Formats: sequence, structure tokens, C-alpha cells
Amino acid sequence: MRQNTFILWTIWLLSSLFYAYQYIIRVLPNILMPTILEKYQIDANIFGQFSGIYYIGYALAHIPLGILLDRTGPKKVIPACILITVLGLAPLTFTNIWIYPVIGRLFIGIGSSAAILGVFKIIRMSFEEKYFSRILGFSVMIGLLGAIYGGLPVNFLITHYGVNHTITLFIILGIALAVTLYFLIPELSEDSHIKEHTTVFKEIKTVLTNKMVFSVCILGALMLGPLEGFADVWGTEFFKIRYQFSQNTSAFLPSLIFFGMCIGAPILSYFANKTQAYYRLMILSALVMGFSFIYLFKGISSLIIMEIILFIIGFFCAYQILVIYKATTYISERFIGLTTAVANMIIMLFGYVFHTIIGSLVNYAWNGKIINNVPQYTTNNLIFGLSIIPIGLLIAACGFIFISLYELKRKKHV
Repeated sequence: MRQNTFILWTIWLLSSLFYAYQYIIRVLPNILMPTILEKYQIDANIFGQFSGIYYIGYALAHIPLGILLDRTGPKKVIPACILITVLGLAPLTFTNIWIYPVIGRLFIGIGSSAAILGVFKIIRMSFEEKYFSRILGFSVMIGLLGAIYGGLPVNFLITHYGVNHTITLFIILGIALAVTLYFLIPELSEDSHIKEHTTVFKEIKTVLTNKMVFSVCILGALMLGPLEGFADVWGTEFFKIRYQFSQNTSAFLPSLIFFGMCIGAPILSYFANKTQAYYRLMILSALVMGFSFIYLFKGISSLIIMEIILFIIGFFCAYQILVIYKATTYISERFIGLTTAVANMIIMLFGYVFHTIIGSLVNYAWNGKIINNVPQYTTNNLIFGLSIIPIGLLIAACGFIFISLYELKRKKHV
């Protein structure tokens, strides 16, 4: 795929904007939680499962979509997945029957899975290999900016124009993006199609049965709570109840985690590559995030200090890049692409685990109080549920310490 330079950059930018778009849609429940609880008459347990089902769709679609992009190209796959995401968003405004938003949330996860995979494919098809990491870094930054602006500005739109009008606006934007990309992205050339019909299931089995790959991915998944459990959904409600902040401030604060990750991704990757201290940086990330959450639960009197802590948490959320890279070092080079997809799938699947556990624990601690059809959760309820986040982080730190010592011992015997 070699076209006019302007067209290539336009395709890349629009593909990256889809990455940002799906981030905004992903974090919408964070802002809409009170509205959803009231409209559909549900509690935190069901809401947690609703939020988490996104990650089931995302994780399960990851490998099939990756294979589809390789074999058929992005021209049809990316626009189709944007439309699937739009279809998943529609029930929140067009129906009062709860099952449809749940199915829609699953569709959003499936469609969103093509965002980062599509960006990978577009960059590889359009630009020289030596520019891949640099351009991908900018794509990730654009995507994370979507997550940041999924907070305060979207809350502003909802406040001034209402939930239905805001969701309708995003539906229209999604359809426009899908149509534009369909006409801009060229067909995959014949010589770019994968002609070798290998047994995909055997390759997946090879990756999943590698103990080191699986262990690193599971430990990395245990560290997902700050980003996918807290920043995505539960953060806004936590700040409203624990610190009595306004809706606008509460919606803004979780965005700092995404902003921190936006800055941390290139910096943490640079230091890891420079020092080769991957496990030490993973351990540091887990410990810093874990104790930061304990500090958040305990109570912070200064808003500025809180903002700094949230930024630091986000900075170390970039550990995911290190985990995925490290997983690929334990397997044959020809499985690197598949290992990356599998690693991302396992890590993202834990988004559902965290949301479900948090929702269940919050609901377990709840006293059953309801006002205007909305469950009234207390600070203790939320902290009880969110405590799974620092627990997961500290378990991961211990696990990575064990693997690090194991590797060190193995090197001494070689």
C-alpha cells in the first residue's frame, strides 16, 4: 500500500481517531453511572458486570480480528468494526429494555478490538519499518487523549445537551468515520495476502501452553485494575462519594490516569530498553500504584497532591508495554505477532474480572438503601469493592519478584 503521502497520513490519522473514539465510548459508563442505575433500575453488582462485558467482547475478538486483518486487509474490517461499535452504543438512548444495552456493550468491545489492531496494520502497510515505533507512539497518544476527553468535556456535553443528544452525536460521528475510511483505505494487494494456510489453533496452543508467557501475562493482568477498573468506570463515583467533589471534578480526575499513561508510555519504554531492567520496572510499577491506591482510600486533603498521585498511577500504567514485550521474548520469533495478540487478550480480559469483582463487593457491602430508584453507596462500600485493585497489584509485584529471581538463578547456572 503505497499512495500519495497526504492520503497515507490521512488514513493513519483517521484510524488513530477510531482508537480515540472507542476510548471515549469505553469510558462513557464512568459518567453515565447514575443515569444508567436509575433508568434501568439496577444495582452496582449488575452495573459492574455490564461495564466488564466490554472486555469479554474485546478479548475474544482480538485474535480472530487480527487474523482477518492479515488475510483480507483493513478496508472492510475497520469500517465494519466502527459500525459494530456504533450499533453497540445505540441501545443506551433508543431502548429502556436492559438486555439491549448489555448486548450493545459486548458489541462495543468487539468493534473496539479492531482499533489498535487496525492501527498496527495501517502503519505496517503504509510506512517503512524503521518508523513503526515512532508512529505507533503517536497513535497511542491520540487514543489516550480520547480517554482523557472522555471525562470532563463529554460530561459537559451531557450536562448541556442531555444524554440522548450526546450519544446520538457520537453515533453520527462513528458512521461518518466508518464511511470515510471505507472509501480512503485501498484494497489489500494480492501479494500482501497470506497464502500460507497454517493451523491457527496449533499456533495459539503453542503460545498459551508456554508457561513463562502465560505467567507474565496473568501477572500483568492483575495490574490492570487502576486503568480498566478504576479510571474506566468506578473512579468518578468514588471521588463524588469519598471526597464529595462535584460531578465535573469527579469526571475529570480519572482522566489524569490516562494522561499519565500517555506520558509514561514512551518514557517507561525508553528506560526499559536502555537498562533492560524490565522486571524491576514492572515490580516498581506495581508497588507504586498499589500504595498510591491505599493512600487514595485513606484520604488526601490537597487536590493538587491527589492530581499528582493520579498522574503517577497513570504513568506506571504504561507497564503493559513492558509486559507484552517481555512475553514475546519467551517464544520463537515467528510467533511474536500472535503472542502480542494473545498477551493483550489475556490482559484485557481481566477488565471484566475487575469490574465484576468490584461490583459484587460493593453490592455485598451495601445496606440496601435506595433514593429515587438509585442505590445509595457509601465510602466504605466503594473502598471495600475497590480494595481488589491494590491486592492485585501487590500479588503481581510478588509474582514478578519470584520470576526475576528465577531468571537470575537460571542465568548463573548457564
